[in-house]
Amino acid sequence: MANKLNEKAVAYSLAAVSGIIYVVCATLITIAPEATMGFFGSMFHGINIQLIAQKTVSLGSTVVGFIEIVIGSLVTGWLFAWIYNKIV
Repeated sequence: MANKLNEKAVAYSLAAVSGIIYVVCATLITIAPEATMGFFGSMFHGINIQLIAQKTVSLGSTVVGFIEIVIGSLVTGWLFAWIYNKIV
């Protein structure tokens, strides 16, 4: 019998990693916005994301974004593990 994944553990792990990445990204945007935009622009095959980026980001929208990322990651991680367990 194949090893099954613990849905809660996968969900919490993905949510934690996503939350950490979000905080690092928000911090980099605050400290070095031009360099961060250039870095992420290269990840999107040279698309100039500065054209669609907001000039200022409020603390409130950053907190809401963090909550959205964590909740979305919880659901995604749980669903991934649940589907994996059904397949194996």
